[in-house]
Amino acid sequence: MLEFMICSMLTIFPDFLFRRYVQGKRIGREINLYSMWFELRWGITACVILTLSLITLIFYFHPSTKNVTAVFRTVTILPEANGRVAEVFVGTNQKVAAGAPLFRLDNAQQQAALETARRRVAEIDAETAVAKTELAAADGMIAQAEGAYQQAQDELSTQVELNRLNPNVVAKREIERRQVAVDARQGAVAAAVSNKQTLETKIASLLPAQKASAEAALAQAQVELDKTLVRAGTAGTLQQFTLRPGDIVNPMIRTAGILVPDDRRIGLIAGFGQIEAQVIKPGMIAEATCVGMPFTIIPMVVTEVQSVIASGQVRPTDQLADVQQLARPGTLTTYLEPLFEGQFTGIPPGSNCIANAYTSNHDELHAPDISTSRWVYLHVIDAVGLVHAMILRLQALLLPVQTLVLTGH
Repeated sequence: MLEFMICSMLTIFPDFLFRRYVQGKRIGREINLYSMWFELRWGITACVILTLSLITLIFYFHPSTKNVTAVFRTVTILPEANGRVAEVFVGTNQKVAAGAPLFRLDNAQQQAALETARRRVAEIDAETAVAKTELAAADGMIAQAEGAYQQAQDELSTQVELNRLNPNVVAKREIERRQVAVDARQGAVAAAVSNKQTLETKIASLLPAQKASAEAALAQAQVELDKTLVRAGTAGTLQQFTLRPGDIVNPMIRTAGILVPDDRRIGLIAGFGQIEAQVIKPGMIAEATCVGMPFTIIPMVVTEVQSVIASGQVRPTDQLADVQQLARPGTLTTYLEPLFEGQFTGIPPGSNCIANAYTSNHDELHAPDISTSRWVYLHVIDAVGLVHAMILRLQALLLPVQTLVLTGH
C-alpha cells in the first residue's frame, strides 16, 4: 500500500493535474467513477507498472522476513547410566551454578565396588610387607646353606687327603658319598640365592604392578561412584525439573529436566527466501523488531549465511528418498547480531521478530570506472531501501495492535 501511494504521487496525481488544469476536466463531472479509467488510464497504468517494479526491487535487494527467532540453547539433564533417584538437591525454576549438585542416584553397588577396590589395595600393601619379611628370612637361609656347603666341602677335603696318604684308611665309596653331599649342599645354596632373587623381583616389580592395577581399579570405582551424583554442567535455570526420590531415570527414555544456560544467545536466526540467496551476504546491515520489545527497532548486521538449505538434506535410511517429499521450499538460514552491546536486554529468549536486510552499494558507487547508468541504477537500489525501513517502522507500530486487538491475544 505504501509503495502504491508513493507511485501514485508520481503517476496518477500528475495525470490528474494535467486533466484538471490543462484540459479543464473536473472531478464529479468529466472525471467520475465511470470515466476514471478512461481519463486517467495513462497514470493508472504507469502507477501499476511502477508499483510492481518498485515492490520487486525493494523486496529483492532489501529482503524482509517474519521467520525470525531469538533462539537460545538448552542443556538436557541426564545421568550417564540408568538408576533410581535417591536424593534431589534442587527444585524447578531454580538458578544453579556450574558444578552444583542436582540429584543423586542409588549408589549402593558403586559403594561396594569402591570398598572392594580399596581392600584390594590394602591386601597388596600387606603382601609387600610379608615379602620384605620373607626377604630377610631368605638371607638367613642363604647363610645356613652356605655353612652346610662349607662343612660338606671340608669333610670331603679331609677324606680325600686321608685317602692320598693311605688308600687303605678311607674307602672309595665314602669319598663318593661325601662328593654327593657337597653337590647337594651347593644346590641348596643356589636354591636359597634364587629364592632371594625371586622375592626381590616380586617386591621391585610384581607387587608394584599389582598395586598400580588395584589403584586403577580403585580410581575407576570412584569414577563410577561419582557418576551417580549428577551436577550442572553450566550455570543456568532449571526448567521442567520435576524429579523426585524413587523415580527411575533412563538416558535413552526419560530425562531429568532441562537447564537453560545463562549465556543464552547474542543474536537472531532468520529464514529468508531462497530467491534472495544471491543478495544476502555477511556484513549486510539489517534491522529487526521483536514482539517481546514493541515499538523498538534494533540495528543489526548479518554475520553468517548458512551455505545449505535444511529442507534438502538426505539421510541414509532403509527406504529410497522421494524428491516429492523434499518439495516444500526451505529458507536461507541467516545469523544476525546487534551492532551495539546491550540491545537485546529485555527481549525474552524465543521471541518472534521481523527483520529487514539492506543492500549497500557504497563501495561500487565510488568506483572510478562506473558508468552513469550503473551509477543511477545503484543509487535507486540504495534509495528504495528507505521505503522498506518505513514499512518496518509501521509494522513495529502496528504489531502490538495486531497482536492484542486484532488476534485477541
